[in-house]
Amino acid sequence: MSYFKPISISLSPNVEKDDVKLALNLIIRPWLWRNGKAVKEIEDNFRKYLGVKYAFSFNSGRSAFFAILKALDFPTESEVLLQAFTCNAVPNPILWAEFQPIYVDCSKEDFNIDIEDLKKKISENPDAKAVVVQNTFGLPCNMDEINLIVRQSGLILIEDCAHSLGAEFLPITNFEINSEKKDNLDKNSKLVMGEAKKVGTFGKASFFSFSRDKIISSVYGGMATTNDDQLGEALRHAQAEFGMPNSFWIFQQLLHPILLNYIILPIYDFLDLGKIFLVLAQVLHILSKAVSWKEKRGQRPDYFPKALPNAQATMALNQFNKLEKFNSHRQKIADYYYENLKDTKFELPKQFPNRKNVFLRFTVKHKDAHDIIYKAWHKQNILLGDWYTTPIAPFDTKIEEIKYKSGSCINAERLAKITLNLPTHINISQKDAERIVNFLKKYK
Repeated sequence: MSYFKPISISLSPNVEKDDVKLALNLIIRPWLWRNGKAVKEIEDNFRKYLGVKYAFSFNSGRSAFFAILKALDFPTESEVLLQAFTCNAVPNPILWAEFQPIYVDCSKEDFNIDIEDLKKKISENPDAKAVVVQNTFGLPCNMDEINLIVRQSGLILIEDCAHSLGAEFLPITNFEINSEKKDNLDKNSKLVMGEAKKVGTFGKASFFSFSRDKIISSVYGGMATTNDDQLGEALRHAQAEFGMPNSFWIFQQLLHPILLNYIILPIYDFLDLGKIFLVLAQVLHILSKAVSWKEKRGQRPDYFPKALPNAQATMALNQFNKLEKFNSHRQKIADYYYENLKDTKFELPKQFPNRKNVFLRFTVKHKDAHDIIYKAWHKQNILLGDWYTTPIAPFDTKIEEIKYKSGSCINAERLAKITLNLPTHINISQKDAERIVNFLKKYK
């Protein structure tokens, strides 16, 4: 059966044997689904790892982001800046909080927010309250420039770390604050020259995701962090107010790694049986979808926002304990891609001396990415490239419902046509990477 198992980038890629065993153990012990010690433990470990004062868990990264926005208590219709070339999971909480998303273009250099367009959008939207910066694919933003802009404009900085747990940025500049709005600045995020800092520690607040295809995975899950006392207390109240998801939702998430490991992946491409099983399981609500149809229209499913139940916290904690192993493996696979694709027509991710990437995905650019390559490699049972084929993913998102206007972010729209994502996760062996490289070299 393993002959038919695909090289996948999104079908619960981090799941190992111990994760499946843990899910099996939990699924037959429903008394541990909602209550237990794992929630406090994952929050405590997160605080210590990042060196922050507060960490509160939620049942998804978008729930964590929504909690942050509600805790900030902006007036209704407040504007929040964010980059295009993202998932609808970022603008949706802004809409759910009854705020207005203002899209900023992304940089062709590192896929993160474009500094010049950010300045332009700030000048065009002087009443904007916050900016969300996304460390896309695990590549840190240029926090030197972003922090300077934030301090000068008086905006609140929120870090989207859904892709980047473990990434670091080394600030190389001390900033002189020259703004009448400096009283609104986060005093706990002062930069120190020469001190490497983990992403998630620069802004007033940050959020992380433990979704099925993130750095660590519990199918669904997320974390909100801050050093601000007032915001920390508001997040605590939000977590309690949201409550837990119901038992059936928890059961769906526990079943996911079990069915993926034993049924779906082994027969995925054999007469399309695995694909059919996965679609049927989602249609019948046996398994959850990564993004619901409501979210593709800017609407909120009833299982968001919620707190993180003990079962998912237990799964996330098991993955968190393997974080360094996971990221070390990602770097190893990324090094292989760098070495073996350097003399091809594929444009490789740019490396910066003051940024430690974690390479959630190794994103390359090629003019024929989606017209030819993307279609061809599915025939090779290589399932790659599902981020981002449109400026707001997934591809079937109704972008007008997410308040995105076509043509407003040219770089994002261009990158969506020429980028391909190569897998780096723990279940990608060097033999798999070699197979991918050999396939890509046909297009040099």
